[in-house]
Amino acid sequence: MLFNPQPHLEGDLVALRPMRADDLVDLWAVASDARIWEQHPAKERGEEAGFRRFFAESLATGGALVVTDRATGAVIGSSRYHGHVEERSEVEIGWTFLARSHWGGRYNGELKRLMLDHAFRFVESVLFLVGPTNFRSQRAVEKIGGVRDGSRLDGSGRESWVYRIRAAGWK
Repeated sequence: MLFNPQPHLEGDLVALRPMRADDLVDLWAVASDARIWEQHPAKERGEEAGFRRFFAESLATGGALVVTDRATGAVIGSSRYHGHVEERSEVEIGWTFLARSHWGGRYNGELKRLMLDHAFRFVESVLFLVGPTNFRSQRAVEKIGGVRDGSRLDGSGRESWVYRIRAAGWK
């Protein structure tokens, strides 16, 4: 079975679906909150031109997902699968942002559990690349079981810490 990087996933709190071009306005309404990007190395995503570039890149990857609140149907953020390497049995999850109204763990926790459950049907290891000063994201990944496993440059040439979750230790 081939890895599907854009599944439809549903939990109690959130639903995920493939990102579409017409999601730009709703996602920008969330991403325009500068606090979302204050610890992130790519702060330009909090400016409209920077977000438009990020959105276009997300669409082009074929792995971007939109996150909606199941209770209201409102778009509350996005996340992405990237870099599936069959030979190493791994995939990356990242580029996640959520509306501040949905911060605090429950929504991100369910979002990541849904994505991890899906990924572990196909791979043995999931990676998260997090900026060294993005303490909020580091804590969030550690909270769901991520273990720091070195560092490397991300796709933009910035140093990132690598966190890993293995299927064998999941759940």
